[in-house]
Amino acid sequence: MKKQAFNPYLPSWEYIPDGEPYVFGDRVYIYGSHDFYNGYVFCMGDYVCWSAPIDNLADWRYEGVIYPKNEDPLNKDGKMCLYAPDVTVGPDGRYYLYYVLDHVSVVSVAVCDTPAGKYEFYGYVHYADGTRLGDRQGDEPQFDPGVLTEGNKTYLYTGFCGRGDKSRHGAMATVLAADMLTIVEEPVFVAPGCEYGGGTGFEGHEFFEAPSIRKIGDTYYFVYSSAVMHELCYATSKNPTAGFTYRGVIVSNCDLHIDSYKPADQPMAYGANNHGSIVEIKGDWYIFYHRHTNGTWYSRQGCAEKLTVLPDGTIPQVEMTSCGLNGGPLEGKGEYPAYIACNLFTDIPSKYVGDSHFPKIMQDGRDGDEELGYIANIQNSATAGFKYFDCHGVKEISIKVRGYAGGVFEVRTAWNGEALARLKVNYANVWEEYTAPINIPDGRQAIYLTYTGDGNAQLKSFTLR
Repeated sequence: MKKQAFNPYLPSWEYIPDGEPYVFGDRVYIYGSHDFYNGYVFCMGDYVCWSAPIDNLADWRYEGVIYPKNEDPLNKDGKMCLYAPDVTVGPDGRYYLYYVLDHVSVVSVAVCDTPAGKYEFYGYVHYADGTRLGDRQGDEPQFDPGVLTEGNKTYLYTGFCGRGDKSRHGAMATVLAADMLTIVEEPVFVAPGCEYGGGTGFEGHEFFEAPSIRKIGDTYYFVYSSAVMHELCYATSKNPTAGFTYRGVIVSNCDLHIDSYKPADQPMAYGANNHGSIVEIKGDWYIFYHRHTNGTWYSRQGCAEKLTVLPDGTIPQVEMTSCGLNGGPLEGKGEYPAYIACNLFTDIPSKYVGDSHFPKIMQDGRDGDEELGYIANIQNSATAGFKYFDCHGVKEISIKVRGYAGGVFEVRTAWNGEALARLKVNYANVWEEYTAPINIPDGRQAIYLTYTGDGNAQLKSFTLR
């Protein structure tokens, strides 16, 4: 059986959020920040890169560390974190990496001759007189650079706008010269921040952070994280530095607004901040984003979903799934790891991660240990959902569970559907397998596992036969 693509698309022990995907040659590369498992702040690691062949999006290859945090002259002691980066190809054909350190408000640039080689520090974005962008009086702090190069110009998008902070006005666009550093057109605001959305059309979805830019045909797509954090929205314009109009939500990492399988206002996962962008791979478009694990904000993992760009240029919101890059449903047979759950919730709805009673995806060991992820903290009413599977003749289901828990896992094909099987589990300090007969209807199906009972269980995997 050909290896299938899951969400998250990287190994379960890798934590690369803020993903910016690009196709260079016959491979798709992902650039992001680097969280740690069990991290206590965002972005604790060096920049690393992963890539996959464009014709096999299940086959991701680790390209190694492409830029260590102490490479920047401002961070020789390594005490600052590398926040979300972006990459563009300059007029000279080289690859330029733009980023901001966590305690400064200037934009740093590194350069490399190849997409995933060793990047070397190149300089800071600056005005013609040498003053760094972010240092001049009146400059707003720089954050989360997104870049697009056309000809000899590079468009740089930056910004962060928290609630209650009227000193931050919105997302900024700055135009750079062919040297990739010198400003030739000073910053202008292209999307309003949280405090300035009134009368703009962005109300309720104002710019928060994570600016990213792409172009489809003659239209610029500005992708960003909104004031509610869990959603990636987009605005479009024919001009890269003016006239952006809010168009909608592309993805929410708690699946809010989606009404295809549940009420629109019902969250189906524990979300928080979000960051990512769109990319075309072999004629299909995808949105890359991230999810939150370990019950915190600081161990995020990259996910992706296929999307549709309609003839009028709009992008309907996509569901979170377990099979995003697979090209269709997963096979309705075999063993599947629990960490690919795209829905995770209890009978207490929550859009945001963090409550100690909520189930969470975690792993054994420390960051860097190649330990398979699983779902932990499964208490009464906790549900894990997996979408989608191409089922044919499924007559049996097994689950692997451990933990001090005594109760029943009920199996459904809809979050509120009829229970098709019940698997009674017992207290165990090792993984135990439990099996029950089931009749899953043929066709495209979801699998939902709901625990009712006492204690606290952990789920490693389930098997369809």
